[in-house]
Amino acid sequence: MSDTPKKPAQRKPLGGTLTARRDVSAAPRVRPPVRAQKPLRNSRQAAAPVQSPTATAAASTSPSSDEVRISKLMAERGLCSRREADSYIERGWVFVDGERVSELGTRTRPDAVITLAAEARVKQAARATILLHKPVGYVSGQPEPGYEPAVVLIGRDSQWRDAGGPPFNPAHLKGLAPAGRLDIDSTGLLVLTQDGRIARQLIGDDSEIEKEYLVRVSGEIMANGLALLNHGLQLDGRPLRPAKVEWLNSDQLRFILREGRKRQIRRMCELVGLRVTGLKRVRIGQVRLGELPPGKWRYLRDDEAF
Repeated sequence: MSDTPKKPAQRKPLGGTLTARRDVSAAPRVRPPVRAQKPLRNSRQAAAPVQSPTATAAASTSPSSDEVRISKLMAERGLCSRREADSYIERGWVFVDGERVSELGTRTRPDAVITLAAEARVKQAARATILLHKPVGYVSGQPEPGYEPAVVLIGRDSQWRDAGGPPFNPAHLKGLAPAGRLDIDSTGLLVLTQDGRIARQLIGDDSEIEKEYLVRVSGEIMANGLALLNHGLQLDGRPLRPAKVEWLNSDQLRFILREGRKRQIRRMCELVGLRVTGLKRVRIGQVRLGELPPGKWRYLRDDEAF
């Protein structure tokens, strides 16, 4: 045997040639490449902010700035009063552009087509409008101490049958209200109605219906008084609309107004040196008092319109 030591046999590394071990701690870290994002399909997607489902739902139901309440449109167009419009909407009697509307507060375009169901038209046709020759001593609306409202004069015995028309129906007293005022010390034509359309036509802020009065006066009118009665006076700090005022004789004037402020004619006359001793309304629009006696009433006929 030889005394020379044997060299240990080298083991082959698994998988092939042995390579030098890399010092991981010394080598710099390499971040994975950033993947390029796919472009959005169009510019609208790029500009649109991300919204929560709640915000999106709210945006889809919020009204447009140019839309208005359907009930307001109906009143402006003379279809009915706003209160009646709300009632019709709740009952599903209103159609907007052919679609039934039944939710209060719904808005639509100002030029939308609004129609009423047959039920609403039938109900409107059944509403009464009454013409009364109000005597002195009765108030137009709410009763005052010592005085009764003019509506107490409406009954079977006080109906003026010479005018024809249907007999008195007690149901017509329900909701009957004066469409305009006539002072307690004035007489003449007073309209009472169940129909909100007529009430708005006569007393709405934008009403252009003429009211004609015969006014008896005393005193001396100022030099330019008649011109001022026609245009140029103010009441309560607000100018009056132009009127038509003319002398009928030495103590009587004819007034034609398109507004009805409280005790307007009496206050106008006082401003020019006159005192009213008698006032009678003889016409509202195209409807005249005619031969209707004081304290009597009749129905507005089908062939009459204000």
